[in-house]
Amino acid sequence: MAVSLGNQLFSPGLQRYFSVLYVLTLRNLKIRYRGSILGVYWSLLNPMIMTGIYTAIFGQAFTAYYDHSLLNYLLAAFTGLVVTNFFVASTSQALTSVVSNGALLNKIQVPMSVFPLSMIAANLFQFSVGSLPLLAVATLWITHNPLHLLLLPLPILELLLTCTGIGLLIGTLYVFFRDLPYFYELITFALWISSPVFYPAAIVPEQVRAFLVLNPLWPIIEGLRQVVLSDQMPDFGMMGLGLLSSTLICAIGCFCFLRWREAFMDLL
Repeated sequence: MAVSLGNQLFSPGLQRYFSVLYVLTLRNLKIRYRGSILGVYWSLLNPMIMTGIYTAIFGQAFTAYYDHSLLNYLLAAFTGLVVTNFFVASTSQALTSVVSNGALLNKIQVPMSVFPLSMIAANLFQFSVGSLPLLAVATLWITHNPLHLLLLPLPILELLLTCTGIGLLIGTLYVFFRDLPYFYELITFALWISSPVFYPAAIVPEQVRAFLVLNPLWPIIEGLRQVVLSDQMPDFGMMGLGLLSSTLICAIGCFCFLRWREAFMDLL
């Protein structure tokens, strides 16, 4: 069985798929930052600037929820912005990726799923060289616990699975409904405002929180904050539910993409 699994993992088809994914991811990064001075670090500059603005406006009002520490609020806002920015950028770019590469798909045979996945992979690379090192340093500095550093990939994995599922789903829907980007802007705004980015989750009334927890970014942001900002062990129940929900979202997105991809070529 182990030999059979190894053959599947290193099959020529799978190797070709990852080779194409690598090439497209590299192309996306080169196009995005061609002629840029800071390159991928522009993705870090945005949340840092917005963190400073939120701290200046809301910091004093919400420090009571962060041990009366303005620095803790600043880091909390930064973690929320990192998650929402990654989600919005990855899914919005994945949305149009299949249609924008329709001409290429009509010329050569390429696995269609590599286009949305390459967009997400490019953003993951940006995150890995930009925000992730800062989060790792903050985790060790605040918690003084290496176990928290080992738990840091868990909310990031949840975020990646969520972006993959939604990216594949909306990339599929855009092939059929070309008005989707306008509608998706409203969805991303609703997700942002209903996520505890610049405000603590504790201020949300219980009756409202029952609806806001349906937001897939909510448990990811809260889980990341527990890992980075708390010297206590995180709530594994909440993180487990977040991992379960993100896996379900990923599975739904993959199923829809595979189910409807046969009809793509007639519409591209």
